[in-house]
Amino acid sequence: MASLVYNYWKAMMKETIKNIPILGGLIKSAYTFLKPRRVPFTGSQDYWVQRYQTGGNSGAGSYGRLANFKAEVLNKFVMENEVKSVIEYGCGDGNQLALAKYHEYLGFDVSPEAVATCRDAFASDDSKSFKLLSEWAGEEADLTLSLDVIYHLVEDRVFDDYMSRLFDTSRRCVCIYSSNTDEQEPSQAPHVRHRRFESWVSANRPSWKLMEHIPNKYRVPGGYETDETSFADFYFYHKVV
Repeated sequence: MASLVYNYWKAMMKETIKNIPILGGLIKSAYTFLKPRRVPFTGSQDYWVQRYQTGGNSGAGSYGRLANFKAEVLNKFVMENEVKSVIEYGCGDGNQLALAKYHEYLGFDVSPEAVATCRDAFASDDSKSFKLLSEWAGEEADLTLSLDVIYHLVEDRVFDDYMSRLFDTSRRCVCIYSSNTDEQEPSQAPHVRHRRFESWVSANRPSWKLMEHIPNKYRVPGGYETDETSFADFYFYHKVV
């Protein structure tokens, strides 16, 4: 609500501030009071827990044309490779999942709010279930998914644990949708840290080989992500016996 009021004041009073200087200080004070305050970043898990608690969503990558692009690629892969079961680590608010065509799906997330939202949204769909990451009990699937997650794992230990579980719980294939570089962006958000995850896979899971790389259909020039562009590509791995 505060965000809506703030945007309304900003749009309607812009010219008034210019033309009536005495009001400028008063209006500026009102903006400062009404503008939503950023919660200090204290870690990857805390960020996403707080984000969903305060009404946030999974981000622009799970909506609009980016969501449609991801669904198109994933649904095709699942069909062509006869994937019967899917586990996703980082299911978020479930908007991306609404476009998916999976036979059996299990979504994990660190946020209780996100898990509750997904359970409500898919309550009538017996093919889908959701759990907190802390409730993981050794489940495995034909395909494990990581969509727009890896570059949000800023701590090395969290990244390593996540990658290990992602590969160790897949029976056949792993799909990663992420940036794949160690280069960081200027003025980067504190909850973003790019990772060249290919190096981790080569060093830690050498029995897994890259089977396909699909560049993003909406890659932004210069690598700066917007609401309708992304720096993430698809990377599909398979286990070499």
